[in-house]
Amino acid sequence: MQNLKICLLFLLCLSCGKDREKVLPQKTKLTSSVYASATIQPDSLYQIYAVVAGILEDNLVEEGDLVRKGDAVLQINDRAPKLNADNAYLSLQQSKENFQGDAAILKEIEDEIYSARLKFNNDSINYSRQKRLWEQNIGSKAEFDTRKLAYELSANQLKQQRARYARTKYDLETKMAQARNSYSTTKIITDDYTVNSKINGRVYALFKEPGELVNTLEPLGAIGSASNFKIVMLIDEVDIIKIKIDQLTLITLDAYPKEVFTAKVSKIYPQKDERSQTFTIEALFTEPPSILYPGLAGEGNIVISEKEDALTIPIEYLMDGNKVETEEGLVRVEVGLKNLERVEIISGITEKTFLLKPKG
Repeated sequence: MQNLKICLLFLLCLSCGKDREKVLPQKTKLTSSVYASATIQPDSLYQIYAVVAGILEDNLVEEGDLVRKGDAVLQINDRAPKLNADNAYLSLQQSKENFQGDAAILKEIEDEIYSARLKFNNDSINYSRQKRLWEQNIGSKAEFDTRKLAYELSANQLKQQRARYARTKYDLETKMAQARNSYSTTKIITDDYTVNSKINGRVYALFKEPGELVNTLEPLGAIGSASNFKIVMLIDEVDIIKIKIDQLTLITLDAYPKEVFTAKVSKIYPQKDERSQTFTIEALFTEPPSILYPGLAGEGNIVISEKEDALTIPIEYLMDGNKVETEEGLVRVEVGLKNLERVEIISGITEKTFLLKPKG
């Protein structure tokens, strides 16, 4: 009776072993990759900020509009700065007229210099003539002194007029330069009340409505490329050292559930996000989908390495990181590449070794 019980128990264990799933290792092409969450963003995307505070007067564009670099996007109320700019412009025009115009102050002084030069030339001739006569003892001393005095006075007057011209010219040039600088300053301040696009692209967001208060700390909108998009991915810190520029990346998007798109890693940001303990990388599509929108979400798999004819087993058959269960018992193996489904076995078993699936 005891022998019968032992025999039945052996048959029961044997039948249980036969019911467990078995597999044979297979030689396949194994691709090892790093998983990442992915988000689509326009290239050159940036947020719009004002450099002055005030009241938003108007949104000059709408969300979705195409803009060129330098196009006005938003207008902040600028009545007071504009009046200052207008006054500065008038001052500049007046300074130019005083310096360069038909009724210029310098023209009047030039005429006076011309008259003074004529008088000087005439007095110089008379003085020279009278001096020669006096040297020949002809004429009176009083007449000689009169001619000499007239010559010296006209010479001094010409010198003063030339000095006055130089001084007036310098003053007018200085005032015109000051007026020009003042106008440029007020023009810059006025321009600061208009927010312009920094790139050729599309307006993706506007956050304020006319009449609302704006400041220099809050974004007013977002502008980015209209045609070029990038894939922003978050990589776990344990995997970041495996990532290199130009690595092949397979992208799946929730908006295109049945398609897989290829891309290449284009940028690796060196700063880790301490909150999420992740690094950010960017990739560019090899052939992008026909329609893309900012914020589309999906997944990315960055291909780290590939190997042909690798001996692999389903990853769920691997126990404790380096053991498998065969019909003869547990066997220690050396593992190589792995992905989410299969793992490479370098040594320890062969293609003819049946493996038992670990018990749940």
